[in-house]
Amino acid sequence: MSEKQEINVNKVEIEKIQEEIKYCLNCTAKPCSKNGCPLSNDIPTFIKLAKEGNLEEAYRVLSETTVLGSICGRICPHQKQCEGSCVRGIKGKPVSIGKIESYIFDNALEKGYYKDGIGSDEHNPKSEHVEKKENTQNTVNCRIKTLKGKKIAVVGGGPAGLTCSSFLARKGAEVTIYEKYDKLGGILSHGIPDFRLDKSIVEKTINAIIEQGIKVEYNKELGKNLSLKDLSQNYNAVFLAFGANIPRKMVIEGEDLEGVYGGNTLLELNCHPNYQNKSVAVIGGGNVAMDCARTIKRLGAKRVVVIYRRSEAEMPAEVKEIADAKKEGIEFLFQNNITKILGNGKVEKIECIKTELVQKEGENRKVPVDIEGSNYIMNMDYVVMAVGAKVELGILENEKLPSTKKKYLEVNENYQIEETNIFAGGDLVGTTSTVAWAAKDGREASKKIEEYIKKKVMC
Repeated sequence: MSEKQEINVNKVEIEKIQEEIKYCLNCTAKPCSKNGCPLSNDIPTFIKLAKEGNLEEAYRVLSETTVLGSICGRICPHQKQCEGSCVRGIKGKPVSIGKIESYIFDNALEKGYYKDGIGSDEHNPKSEHVEKKENTQNTVNCRIKTLKGKKIAVVGGGPAGLTCSSFLARKGAEVTIYEKYDKLGGILSHGIPDFRLDKSIVEKTINAIIEQGIKVEYNKELGKNLSLKDLSQNYNAVFLAFGANIPRKMVIEGEDLEGVYGGNTLLELNCHPNYQNKSVAVIGGGNVAMDCARTIKRLGAKRVVVIYRRSEAEMPAEVKEIADAKKEGIEFLFQNNITKILGNGKVEKIECIKTELVQKEGENRKVPVDIEGSNYIMNMDYVVMAVGAKVELGILENEKLPSTKKKYLEVNENYQIEETNIFAGGDLVGTTSTVAWAAKDGREASKKIEEYIKKKVMC
């Protein structure tokens, strides 16, 4: 593409975004923020500022609640969150909130004022918007360095860890992230495929966060070359955010055969078998299942079948991801479930059964029930289990950390482990598995860490 063509393409894209910005009603009830956004981003206000041409101020409003706008704007399940609560969507198409959010954050990264919006006194003049909200509980006052000189360790550089680190750094804390890989990002770098999230955007976002003065120690893993006891003794507080990425099993016959993989592991390690001209079954209905199915199809699989025990309307995956998977030739078997994996040492066939949805007492949604006698067999070369993930229990046991009945790390309402200086959030504690919810945990935990340290200083 020539430079002239590229300029014309960018111009068209900007014009489309500006039309979306104008389309917003800026309603005062703010259902998109209050009912739809996990982070409670002030959506009508930042869109109003963008409509007035003040993208920098729009960014500053957004940066009060999030540091991952370029990412969440691209990958959040908007139709089930903010856009699903948009007033415009009642009678027509909702405002493309995600596109506007990523546009505003992308502009901040491109123009170089990303870091200025989230931290420094000299580069963060008191705007009219901040003055009006300065005394409210929701405002993050970037100018008061309440944690100056305090040291905080963050274990895990995914969405929760990065967000917590950023909000603590803007308060003046000396933050060190301990990351088990040689790259930060967690699921952003080691899970979501490139075709869904451009890794250059991830790198720019992470670099801007780190430039707040955050230190990073790579190739550090709890229980191997990192001691929680040492961290607790050497830092004022510790925030654990290493996620839950051990694939769950269905506990069915044949699950240990060669050719059965965990979806989270495949995406995290990016270590796939040869799918050329093979048939692959992906079990599950979330975004991990969609990411696995689309990745496997792109790697040459002849046939990819997503098997989900509920209906399409109940799939937790984003509507757009399901639609994109269908466009790419992926098959879907709704209201079907896998019962056995068959083969002599390796996967050869699978047995499935059809299901019906039944409303049971005490259940919020209909429960899939097997239809007796509806079993059938399909030839298959590989099976990918994408039915959820869990915490690596060995870490919790070795570090003598408490766990819940569902085997997540147990924390109190302050994201705190009992009365210690150790806090945790994100998938590790069982939070809804989306980037936005993990980021919210990181942000809210940073406030509790600040409160905890202030109390310790006063005692």
